[in-house]
Amino acid sequence: MPTINIVDMEGQKVGDLALRDDFFGISPNEGVMHQAVVTYLANQRQGTHDTRPRSEVAGGARKPYRQKGTGRARQGTIRAPQYRHGGVVFGPHPRDYRKALPKKMKRLAIASAFSTRVAAGDVVVVDAIEVGEISTKRMVEFLGRLDATGKVLIILAKQDPVVWKSARNIPGVKVTVAPNVSTYDLLWADKIVMDRGGADRFPGGEE
Repeated sequence: MPTINIVDMEGQKVGDLALRDDFFGISPNEGVMHQAVVTYLANQRQGTHDTRPRSEVAGGARKPYRQKGTGRARQGTIRAPQYRHGGVVFGPHPRDYRKALPKKMKRLAIASAFSTRVAAGDVVVVDAIEVGEISTKRMVEFLGRLDATGKVLIILAKQDPVVWKSARNIPGVKVTVAPNVSTYDLLWADKIVMDRGGADRFPGGEE
């Protein structure tokens, strides 16, 4: 059973947290993680892109010149695709890019991602994340004490406007609420920082 240190806001160890093998210590399934990431990215697409075919562009209702006798290729309209301002051939149109992933696959993907990050030592559990007041400076100092640099994912047990507002202006820092975390987020971050309450909302153990 893997264990992880619990630290305070100063980065000092205050306890240990035992983690369940069937969620934080499994053999990662890379194929399922890949499917989860592809599904996540596809579901972020709005699908509102659109182009106009020749039937939708303005003008060109009359032939640009007569059919025969000019020595040129026959043309029916100046809004044909080969003309400037003409219609677009096979261009994109609004569509739904959403994909679905079975619940068991989602859970396996998240468990695989967590297991990968725990094994790499990239997960930090904090007893309680409290900055007192909205302060980007305090949040930067806190993350610095945890050696959390680059892309950082902060997972909270519940919404905390103070923590969110303190972290929102820091490049590469994202705040989310457990267990609403995606496989993409877990693999995207260089460091994962969870408060104890957030860690408890995943299948875990006891101190």
